[in-house]
Amino acid sequence: MMREFEIERQFDIKIESIKPNRGVYYLKTNKGFKCLKKIDYGIQKLLFVYSAKEHLISKGFTGVDRYCLNAEGNPYALVNEDIYTLSEWIEGRECNFYDKKDLINSSKTLAVLHERSKGYEPPENSKLKTDLGRWNHLMEKRVRSFEKMRDMARKKGRKADFDMSYIKNVDYFKQMGLKSIKVLNSSEYINLCKKTEEEKGFCHHDYTYHNIIIDKEEKVNVIDFDYCKREIRAYDISNYMIKVLKRCDWNIDYAKLIIDAYNDISPLEEREYRVLFAFLLFPQRFWRLSNRFYYNEVNWGQSTFNNKIQELIEEREKYTKFIEDFKEMYDQQN
Repeated sequence: MMREFEIERQFDIKIESIKPNRGVYYLKTNKGFKCLKKIDYGIQKLLFVYSAKEHLISKGFTGVDRYCLNAEGNPYALVNEDIYTLSEWIEGRECNFYDKKDLINSSKTLAVLHERSKGYEPPENSKLKTDLGRWNHLMEKRVRSFEKMRDMARKKGRKADFDMSYIKNVDYFKQMGLKSIKVLNSSEYINLCKKTEEEKGFCHHDYTYHNIIIDKEEKVNVIDFDYCKREIRAYDISNYMIKVLKRCDWNIDYAKLIIDAYNDISPLEEREYRVLFAFLLFPQRFWRLSNRFYYNEVNWGQSTFNNKIQELIEEREKYTKFIEDFKEMYDQQN
């Protein structure tokens, strides 16, 4: 049980009302509306995230959910063993991924975020979060895990519908994974990582509709930097594109819209398209869903898992066409 008076005491606020909202608490306080969140990682990682946001603010990128500091000047409260953060509540609506104007504005905002992230020096007492140079290895490991999960499915006495779908379709996704690794290995990936390392940039790592808040002035704000880390920007762009495209029937026009808007602010280099292509090819969603199922990572019912794997299977045709269109448009040889 969270002890409200501890939060009040440490952050020097008075809580007038509190209500749960999407895994966080919406607080009405004597100092305005706030977002209270229990975090599941350590203080050193939090200091990396806190300083990353402060870096953006110092560079003029102010549309973020800035952390409030406690009486000692730290961006957290300790309640028993738990760590809580308090940040400004940004009033507005979630980005609509079906609305082209929203997409253009969000894409431009992502480009600005990447530009302003450059030159970030994490503080001494923080833990550096980075995925630079790790993707070849991560992809290989994930592709290998497809076989392990297939064995798990085959060994089951009573197979669930999910197991049957998995066994039947895993080869397709595994092939996509292998193709992706081949593309990444023949790209400038490592050199782009070096460039990001030198520029000291970072990525949001979870740039999706519920973390993109559009206020009444139509200004785009970005919240929830919990996953931010040193990373090449092609990762953020591909991740965001996939989240949009799966909702928009893998229509190449939406991909073009996103890339064009991003390029208006911060043009992608020729060599970045190949890395972007590798990320778009990788069956990340299939891997993540299977992983959650076979390693009991989430408490979903069977029907949720079935619906999600069916969705992935049903979109294959449209997705394959998208991949062909993307290759043609951005001239990527496999």
